[in-house]
Formats: sequence, C-alpha cells, structure tokens
Amino acid sequence: MDDFFVVTAPGLEPLAAEELRRLGLLSDQASTEPARADRHSKSRRTADPHESGVTGSGGVAFRSDFTGLYRANLHLRTASRVLVRLGSFYAAAFPELRKKASRLPWERFLQPGQPVALHVTCHKSRLYHSDAVAERVAGAIGDRLKKPSPMSKAKESQSGDSGEAGQPQLIVVRMVNDLCTISIDSSGELLHRRGYRQAGAKAPLRETLAAAMLFASGWDAVSPLLDPFCGSGTIAIEAALLSLGIPPGINRRFQFMDWPGFDPARWEALLAERPLHPVSMQPRIQASDRDAGAIQSARANAARAGVEEFIEFKCLAVSAIQPPPEPGWVVTNPPYGIRVSANKDLRNLYAQFGNVLRRSCPGWRVAILCSDLALLGQTRLSLDTSFSTLNGGVKVRLARGEVDGI
Repeated sequence: MDDFFVVTAPGLEPLAAEELRRLGLLSDQASTEPARADRHSKSRRTADPHESGVTGSGGVAFRSDFTGLYRANLHLRTASRVLVRLGSFYAAAFPELRKKASRLPWERFLQPGQPVALHVTCHKSRLYHSDAVAERVAGAIGDRLKKPSPMSKAKESQSGDSGEAGQPQLIVVRMVNDLCTISIDSSGELLHRRGYRQAGAKAPLRETLAAAMLFASGWDAVSPLLDPFCGSGTIAIEAALLSLGIPPGINRRFQFMDWPGFDPARWEALLAERPLHPVSMQPRIQASDRDAGAIQSARANAARAGVEEFIEFKCLAVSAIQPPPEPGWVVTNPPYGIRVSANKDLRNLYAQFGNVLRRSCPGWRVAILCSDLALLGQTRLSLDTSFSTLNGGVKVRLARGEVDGI
C-alpha cells in the first residue's frame, strides 16, 4: 500500500473526496477522521494534509495499491493531478537533505539517468533556497541510481503533449518547518487535458472546473441539462461523458506508464471495465451560443470526445433558448467582464438572462459561474454564492438556486 495525494483547485477538495469514495478508494470513516500527527516527530504535533482522508490545502489524500492509483487517474473528473508520496523526513542542513533523500526508493519510479523536473516550495525552514534544495534532491537521485539525472524546470514538464512518452518526471518537494515531503507525479500533463479540446473559444473553461460545476450543481445525470453560453462546449461535453460513464482519462496517456513497474495488463483491465449506459437512458443535453464560431468549435470538440450525438448544439442568443418541457438544470459560464468583455457593461445581459430563465425555465435548478456578485444580482434570482474556487487565477463563485416563474 502507498500513500497518494490528489491535487485540486482550491475549493474542489470535497468534490474530489466524494469521487474517491465512489471509486472505493476512500472510506467514509477515513474522510472524516482528524489529521494525525506526523509519525516522524512526537514533539511537533501539526496536522498534515497528506495524511489519508484529510481534505484541504489543495487536495485530498488516500491510501491504496497501484491499481487504485491507475483508477484515480483514469476516473477522477475534478482533480488536477495525483501524486505518490515517496517519503517525509526532517532536514535542517543540505548534507542531511541529500543523505536522507538518497535513501528513498527512487528506482520504483525512475530509470537511471532519466530527466527530472523539480518543483520545490520552502516555508519556515532553515533550507529556504528552493534551487539549492532541488540540486540536492537531484544529486540524491543520482546517488541512489548510480547515474546523474538531468534536471529541468518543472513548468517545462507540464507544457508538452500528453500523448508523448519520455517527458521529464515531475518531482514535488515541500519544505515546511524543516519537514521535507517528496512526492512523485503520476499524471504527467494536468488531468484537465482530456485530449478532446483542440478547438477553443474565448476564455475556455477547464474541463475539471466544468465537471466540478456539474457535481456542485447537484445534477443527477438523468434530467435535462442546458448551457446557453456554451463557448467551446466543455460543460456539455463533460456532462455527456459523465452520463455515459466514460472515464475522462480514456483517450490520454499518463506519466506512470513510463515507470519501471508499470503493469500494462492491469491498465487494460481497468479500461475494459468502464460502464456504459444504454443510449435510451441518456439525458437531453442542450448547448447554445450566439457565436457561430464557438458552436463550430464545440461540435468539433464533442466529436473528438465521442459524444457529439448526445448533445444538441445550436447557434442562438440566450433570449431564443427553447428548453425541454420537463424541469432540469441550467449550468453555465456566462461572460463576467474579465478577458472576454473587459470594459463592457454586462448588467443588461445578466438581467435579460434572469428574465429568460423565469420565463422559459420555471422550476429548473441553476448554477452560474461568475466572479462578480453585482452581476449575479442583476438576474434577480435567489442564489447561494457560498461555493468558490479559481478560474484562470480569478476567484469565482458558483451561484446555485432554483428558478421562480414570472
């Protein structure tokens, strides 16, 4: 059994924890138990977010074998990446850091001489120079594997094609109060890179955030779903993948496939067990946008994802939407004044949107992603704005509620 840590955007930790529970990788008991003191010190009783079942600090931890690691990468929809916790130890001097890091089982994840990319953060530690810490850890890898590993910047390992093998292995090093925690990235390219979104629209929404919006909205994956500001179609595509039971990682490769102990047969078995619901049970998913170019991109993305036939795409202004008669969910990411419509007054758009929902979608549930509470107020809908996260570095809220009729 190994310790793993699922990295998420701020605010998405509870959603990732619930996904892990559904995958059988996190028990209810583990997810609610308090953080335990670090086992390496009895005198420093600080909560460690990497302990199994602890959520917060950008992720959630769980314990499993490598089958669980494969399954998490394949199925998690709201996670950014999955790390393997290689080890933790105290180090207050560079020789101590290199010596202790060289004792870790690097051979499980690296070939001798394999390039590595180190991402180092230091906080309240005597070893505070991140580049110097990275050099010592890289040296420790060479000591263990008897051959130096070329070192590159971490951002370089995140910019390549997710379909390419041989990318530098990302290693994450955290120094907090002299406690060094070293983790190995198992994902490679960030998990929002599903592989289908090659055609983009303005200010594209990350796939992981689109999935989080669906989960947080409470959509049951059976009722109708409408996105009247669909852009490149990410919300609708993620909804179709979710309702069909298609794993988000089905069409991409992962960093763990380059590890010495990767088991291709085990991976193929996981791919073979993916469930698919009968088409007759599929919900009605509608995606529209007034931009014809955006609709063209959305169709192309849906085709690459294999779900184009399950989504109704239309080039429409929000005032012209025609939702199904039975109640459902409106989940959408309208423009909110940053990047797309800077210096433009969007109050009329939001006021009109609220009127359209009251007229055309009474009794529907709604979830609107927006950074501006004043704009949300223009809808005159009763909305819960407590759910927040980041979108492109901007703090946003997912405003949720039920639409009252006119």
